[in-house]
Amino acid sequence: MTTFALATYQQQGAERAALQIRGQFFDLAACFDAVHPGQQSKPLWLQSTTEAICHWQQTRTELQDLAEQVDSLAEQGKLAALADDIQLLAPFRPTTIFGTASNYHEHAAEMNTILAAKPDSSPYVFMKATTSVTGTHSDVILPPETQQLDWEVELGVVIGKTARRVKAADALDYIAGYTVVNDISARDLNRRSDYPFKHDWFRGKSWDTFCPMGPVFVPKQAITDPHQVKLSLFLNGKQMQDGNTSELIWNVFEQIEYLSGILTLRPGDLIMTGTPAGVGKGIGLFLKPGDVLEASAAGVGSIKNTVRAEVL
Repeated sequence: MTTFALATYQQQGAERAALQIRGQFFDLAACFDAVHPGQQSKPLWLQSTTEAICHWQQTRTELQDLAEQVDSLAEQGKLAALADDIQLLAPFRPTTIFGTASNYHEHAAEMNTILAAKPDSSPYVFMKATTSVTGTHSDVILPPETQQLDWEVELGVVIGKTARRVKAADALDYIAGYTVVNDISARDLNRRSDYPFKHDWFRGKSWDTFCPMGPVFVPKQAITDPHQVKLSLFLNGKQMQDGNTSELIWNVFEQIEYLSGILTLRPGDLIMTGTPAGVGKGIGLFLKPGDVLEASAAGVGSIKNTVRAEVL
């Protein structure tokens, strides 16, 4: 079976969908035309990666079949890959973004967060604005309202089928695939003193560009076990985070059970599953203009972003 991924790139100001095979990117529409020459009726999923993911139950088999044939054509030299320097955007636009906080014991400890025993608790989930999404090689904008901008590499889980009251044992069936997320957070804006409510997750995490994501969407078949994925984050070439999803307190399947017990998860929903230890807050180090972040998940890829001060 050919392993493939989906991406979105920009060409002459327009967004186009791409298929990644063996490290090379191919224009998705061009792939379809090469495999089905002369066919006038085109599937809707050619329009965008978002369209393909939001209808994953219908498109996954067609995309797998297409990938198999594209791989063969490329091997024969009958289909050209895109240039190496294409401008990748976020691979898709999530329907909703959920985040699970303090989901690694060592990260909770570095944040001085005291957790209840797991049998007496449940996941702590917040939501992040979809407008915060940005792609690899784009800038993370540092707003003047914060002096404590921080990083958090996470495995992003993408829902591929409508899910309501799904049990953890069945959760894998509802996953479409995975991506890399860097949950940028303004630590000093996460807390408030002007209201009796201590936390303001919206204000701390939903600014524009605070959700770098990508570089691609990888179907779940490419990852043998979502609970054995190595995560890493480098700041200016120095490794800050080195974790593994095997260390999750609430695993991916338990998070889906919890969320789907509250609401209906929809195709295209993104779950940021939690970050391992090594964030800036733990050592009092925060991002400044010019800093370069590289967040990675093994089997998915890496995203690279530079911090830039907002120009008012």
